[in-house]
Amino acid sequence: MNRVVVVGASAGGLATAEALRRGKYEGEITLIGDEPQFPYDRPPLSKQLLCGQWEPDRLYLRSGTDLEALGLDWRLGLPATGLDTERRAVILADGSEVPYDGLVVATGVRPRRLPGGEALVGLHVLRTLPDALALKAALRPGGRLVIVGAGFVGAEVAATARGLGAEVTLLESAAVPLASAVGEEVGRFLTRLHRDQGVEVRTRVAVAEVLGEAGRVCGVRLTDATVIPADDVLVAIGSVPNTEWLAGSGLTVDNGLVCDEHCAAAPGVYGVGDVARWHNPLFGTVMRVEHRTHAAEQGMAVARNLLQPDVSRPFAPVPYFWSDQYGIKFQAHGNLRDHDEAFVVDSDYEGHKLLVAYRKGERLTGVVAAGASPKTLRAWRSLIAARSAWTDALAEAPAA
Repeated sequence: MNRVVVVGASAGGLATAEALRRGKYEGEITLIGDEPQFPYDRPPLSKQLLCGQWEPDRLYLRSGTDLEALGLDWRLGLPATGLDTERRAVILADGSEVPYDGLVVATGVRPRRLPGGEALVGLHVLRTLPDALALKAALRPGGRLVIVGAGFVGAEVAATARGLGAEVTLLESAAVPLASAVGEEVGRFLTRLHRDQGVEVRTRVAVAEVLGEAGRVCGVRLTDATVIPADDVLVAIGSVPNTEWLAGSGLTVDNGLVCDEHCAAAPGVYGVGDVARWHNPLFGTVMRVEHRTHAAEQGMAVARNLLQPDVSRPFAPVPYFWSDQYGIKFQAHGNLRDHDEAFVVDSDYEGHKLLVAYRKGERLTGVVAAGASPKTLRAWRSLIAARSAWTDALAEAPAA
């Protein structure tokens, strides 16, 4: 293997390249990215960058010196548009081709959008650095921000915008925000937190259209004909995996690039990060995880399997993510989706403490905590990794 091509120049792609070099791989590594910037961190976009604590140059994952030491062939600002697996070549937007012996697909996701209104000034999504800078420039004391979608991105932006003095309305189609992902107890905890901070949270509502006047956003019309005035609108209704460029490649695409437990989509082709939908043997299910820590871990695992295909190991992590809102850190370990039960182990709203354990069948599969000590979270993570029985885990694990 003399040529490895990594398509996707974000956290997962960079982690793959670094792990290849640490594994003594001396061949050529080409890193292709559709954005012109070198790899940067995305979680701070909705928090530290948006509120002005960080400047953009603090987002970069590595210094110029560190990146130069990797000896990579950088192809930035040049999206991949096709893949020929028979000839083992990636086709770029300028018509050029990049041959490979090993290929890593790390093209991530893009924000899902509402139909119509794309040309209106003041209509935002949040995924890239330019997205965040445009939203940052719009936020101001007294400004009216409507956020469509009360997932973690929408909730984090709501918290940041309130801290900057904006008037925020958070719209959610479900009865309880985030209930489908983390259960109603966590959703109610977060809803109360936002309302106490002055956010108007509206549930069981759907958007009919974003309204404009003279080319600029002026409000949102709901399906019940209610109009909510707005100076800016953020659409945070989920994401779409960037897999269109794989059409005709022969690879299986279904809500992401479908991979096996080794993260392989085909011989010599692997998936990493948000775009990869792989079988996690620890939980016995297929999952696609859109979290920063996961992308780096998966990149390292894929690099190892590329270098040592004869002793390839399954990738079986305990997924982890965090969210900062109003100075409270929410942390989660495990697989929370499709749970059979979300059990409240500890809850103290005034003390900003919450710990919820998740059961699938007769097994502990996840935990979400706010205000928990590192020791407590380590104990719960260890039980999840050990495939602990539900009743045993509740007896052994500490409260927040």
